[in-house]
Amino acid sequence: MKEEKNTAARKTAATAKPKAGIGEDGTFRAWDKAKTSDAKKTGKTEDKGFVPGTTAEDAEKRLAAAKSKDPSLSAPKKKAVSYTDDQIRHLDALEHIRLRSGMYIGRLGDGSNQNDGIYILLKEIIDNSVDEFIMGFGDRIDVTISLEDKSVSVRDYGRGIPLGKVVDCVSQINTGAKYNDDVFQFSVGMNGVGTKAVNALSSHFRVVSIRDGQCTEAVFARGKLVTQKTGTLKQPQPNGTYFEFTPDESIFGKYSFNMEFVEKRMWNYAYLNTGLTLRLNGQDFVSENGLLDLLQKELEENSLYQIGSYRGEHLQFAFTHTNSYGENYFSFVNGQYTSDGGTHLAAFKEGFLKGVNDFFHSNYKSEDVREGITAAVLAKVKDPVFESQTKNKLGNTDIRQWIVAETQSGLDDWLHKHPKEAEALKEKIEKNEKLRTELNAVKKEAKEAAKKISLKIEKLKDCRFHLQDGEKGAESMIFITEGDSATGSMVGSRDPTYQAIFSLRGKPENMYGKKRSDIYKNQELFNLMMALGIEQDVENLRYSKIVIATDADNDGFHIRNLVLTFLLGYFEELVTSGRVWILETPLFRARNKKDTIYCYSEEERDKAVKKLGASAEVTRFKGLGEISPHEFKQFIDPSTMHLTPVEVQALKNVPSVLSFYMGKNTPERRDFIVHHLKQDIDA
Repeated sequence: MKEEKNTAARKTAATAKPKAGIGEDGTFRAWDKAKTSDAKKTGKTEDKGFVPGTTAEDAEKRLAAAKSKDPSLSAPKKKAVSYTDDQIRHLDALEHIRLRSGMYIGRLGDGSNQNDGIYILLKEIIDNSVDEFIMGFGDRIDVTISLEDKSVSVRDYGRGIPLGKVVDCVSQINTGAKYNDDVFQFSVGMNGVGTKAVNALSSHFRVVSIRDGQCTEAVFARGKLVTQKTGTLKQPQPNGTYFEFTPDESIFGKYSFNMEFVEKRMWNYAYLNTGLTLRLNGQDFVSENGLLDLLQKELEENSLYQIGSYRGEHLQFAFTHTNSYGENYFSFVNGQYTSDGGTHLAAFKEGFLKGVNDFFHSNYKSEDVREGITAAVLAKVKDPVFESQTKNKLGNTDIRQWIVAETQSGLDDWLHKHPKEAEALKEKIEKNEKLRTELNAVKKEAKEAAKKISLKIEKLKDCRFHLQDGEKGAESMIFITEGDSATGSMVGSRDPTYQAIFSLRGKPENMYGKKRSDIYKNQELFNLMMALGIEQDVENLRYSKIVIATDADNDGFHIRNLVLTFLLGYFEELVTSGRVWILETPLFRARNKKDTIYCYSEEERDKAVKKLGASAEVTRFKGLGEISPHEFKQFIDPSTMHLTPVEVQALKNVPSVLSFYMGKNTPERRDFIVHHLKQDIDA
């Protein structure tokens, strides 16, 4: 009734004669009118997010159109039933995991990203086997992945799950021996969820525990127990546990394992557990020197001095410096890769600075000591507290003093034993100091420009929430686009709550081989750096994702490479930490009178045409500006957006790749292009 009165009142206001200075919707418009008049005089208009002079009826129509996009409206409406005891629904633990899988494994994905759910399932099982090794039982883990039927098997040679508790340990939340620190002291999985999540999210799950000639087998389907057996082995086998699972396509959709991602995980397990052999599809992964081996493989000949290392009982680290800008860290807790660091990494950085200053009896600044550093850190923590189920960041605060002190002393000891390397480190720090002084002079010259853009950065259409706003900014992203036409399509279709846009004028300058101070002499890249918030430190990054959104043509690919050269050259850590992505937009639109299909490849186009029939009309999108804002919305909607992560297989590859593609090796690059040139070029 109240809504009907409000509607009637709005209609009355819409037909009534407007008062001076009062808009048709009843709001004060005098100041808006003054601004509109000024705009008419100067020929300039401002983007106010509304159309001046629209009536209340127009506003209602726009509101109705906006509401019609609500996806919930397309779902069939159900009549509400009485809210009684009978309506309370109880989900068992594994049903809840299937219904709210994101709470337990983070993201789902199709296997194209190394953090996709299928790799988390694999990790959860292998973690259990590694925990057995850490406790001194079993020095080998066999892993088999079948790309044909997408099945995974893991066999360890530890103690084996107690036979009477096999079913409970893989199906009952909060059940396991890892709550008992007499059994497991430095485990990754301390929440009793891991194997249960794998069970719940697998179409087929089998576990066999072997103990002293006896065994128990349990088979599940989507978390439901199918069969269970206990008996005596016909032939003797070593103690241990065997897991077999197939991720459920009804949860993950169509997926496939990228074996490069899996192999990288195997190497990480090997580096963190010297003496352990992991055998993946017949290939052995083993490391004798732990984190030292990790850095040697990542950097090879790029380090400025012999890689330093320290190995204590519960803390290990390795480090060196390169000529690259920025800092790169590989941080681990109890064998878990913590991509977002945490208190252990912050404490290592603090201890490293103190160790350097103690040894050289100096007072170097942290930015001079850490510029160009690459380091790996492993902390073994008895009761790790992670900030999420996927364990990307450590939250324990009580370990800070210990790690700072041991890092400081361990580094000081290593430097005393390696005077030649200590001298090389000192030279690097002093070089950084000199470069910083030069950079500060350039910054001073750019100070006025920085003041001008501190309030409004040219070509940036910002969003409301940023990375520093906690959960509200967790999904924030900035699209780097080429030209105003592409930006125009995005502005009309983005969600300004968390999606920002930075528009390049065209092709930015090739920054390969230039000094960091040159950024301040390039207004466009300087603005981009300020928009990202990374002038002082990449930890001040304002957006969770940096998305490069260029046209799918030769010019677009060139601009993409120029932006990547800028980021890899000066802010490499943004790429190695998984912050940079490529927006994939459709190349073709195939449609008939009833259906429209967007295609991301020629193969998809051909399938779409076959499906739609001979009457299908095919449009080739050559630029983002050709796609209307109405169409574009689905291409940047998180639920339907196609993003490809920019990943670095090994840090050692970055200098050579940039040198070849962006350096001054014109003859070599020309020969490469000639030999790889396709006959048909779509320009």
